Amino acid sequence: MTRADGQLAGSDERGWRTNRHGQPVGVPVPQWAGALAPTGATLTGRLVTLRPLEVGDGADLAAAYERQSDAHWTYLPVDRPVGERATRAVLESALAGPNVPYAVLLDEVAAGMLSLMRIDERNGVIEIGWVAFGPALQRTAASTEAQRLLMGHVFDDLGHRRLEWKCDALNEPSMRAAERLGYTFEGVFRQHVVVKGRSRDTAWWAMTDGQWPAVRARLDAWLDPSNFDEAGRQSMALGT
Repeated sequence: MTRADGQLAGSDERGWRTNRHGQPVGVPVPQWAGALAPTGATLTGRLVTLRPLEVGDGADLAAAYERQSDAHWTYLPVDRPVGERATRAVLESALAGPNVPYAVLLDEVAAGMLSLMRIDERNGVIEIGWVAFGPALQRTAASTEAQRLLMGHVFDDLGHRRLEWKCDALNEPSMRAAERLGYTFEGVFRQHVVVKGRSRDTAWWAMTDGQWPAVRARLDAWLDPSNFDEAGRQSMALGT
């Protein structure tokens, strides 16, 4: 039997690939050379634009977060910043780390932020996280488009194999958002981290490049203007 990688010998009674020792092994990826690292490309959609976050976004984001309840920041690593100075400090911290943070612009005004995190181009794994959307974005088609733009960038532009979404296992809105966007629930890491002095169980969600084409088609169909009436009401729900 063909052994293109010099290891595979066949398959067992369960249909799993096996090596010459009869052990089940993963599918070979002989052409894999790694994914591209994100460099902060600007991503433009119909409703929103994603561009690299700037400290100068502090004024816009402070105004956005001022109209928000503290409850929206319960599961983020920091409390809701109050005022431009505190917001700029949050942005400076985000820009100083290894993540690639983006500002989400509505009519050229920063209305929220999110980041590419845990970037592993060698294995083609990356995470979307640190999602802090202001009221103008929350529960809107614009917020879904922001996610769709970054998801497409990860898979279509950078060539990653796996996209992850993680959240506090008690964060039901985030769990619902992950499912709605097409991620697959993979389990819970118990007592994974300590956040704000509290023990956090972390729920892991992920999507693979093999899943992405179907998810992309579903998101694009939902975001199509024909799916909304003049009042912005959707005709087709974004289910999984």
